[in-house]
Amino acid sequence: MKKIYAVFICILVVFTIAGCGNDSQTGSGKTASSGSASKPVQAETQSTGGKALVVYYSATGNTKNVADYIAAETRADVFTLEPAEPYSDDDLDYSDDDSRVSREHENESERVVELVSTTVDGWEDYDMVFIGYPIWWGIAAWPVNGFVEGNDFTGKKVIPFCTSASSGFGKSGELLKDMAGTGNWLEGKRFHSGASEKDVRDWIADLGL
Repeated sequence: MKKIYAVFICILVVFTIAGCGNDSQTGSGKTASSGSASKPVQAETQSTGGKALVVYYSATGNTKNVADYIAAETRADVFTLEPAEPYSDDDLDYSDDDSRVSREHENESERVVELVSTTVDGWEDYDMVFIGYPIWWGIAAWPVNGFVEGNDFTGKKVIPFCTSASSGFGKSGELLKDMAGTGNWLEGKRFHSGASEKDVRDWIADLGL
């Protein structure tokens, strides 16, 4: 009986030691897993860089199309410039000397166009701003002037772009740069009124942003 009891005790001790060893291994495994899980969390919180914004005024939709292509390609936010008194089709009749745009062109004092808003939420967070407009009589359509004059572009990279059926980019970008007085203004780009998404993608690629 004593021998049988001794054997039973030995077997019990062996199982007890084995059980403790398994618990220890399981605990170590949990600790290692927890440690490795923390690394991806740290990577996900790293900054992805600055923010881009596309600001534009579009009279007939051509500039809007290009602005949308730019926003999609650069993952930028969009801010549309809207005159408080919208331009009608008759207002935009350049062939009519008495149309709104013709009168504004002839009288510079009438080019002060009130906008619905010139304030962009989180403006200080954007480090790159695209500014788009149609070309009117060789210069940027004046509804963009109020936005350019009303904001501080310090520390921002500014890239103008325009649309036109025939006119070139001209000095429209330089004039806006002088009007702003701040910001790092890059050379702009003129797109044909029917510019394609590929045209815009190629331009963005050439910018090397």
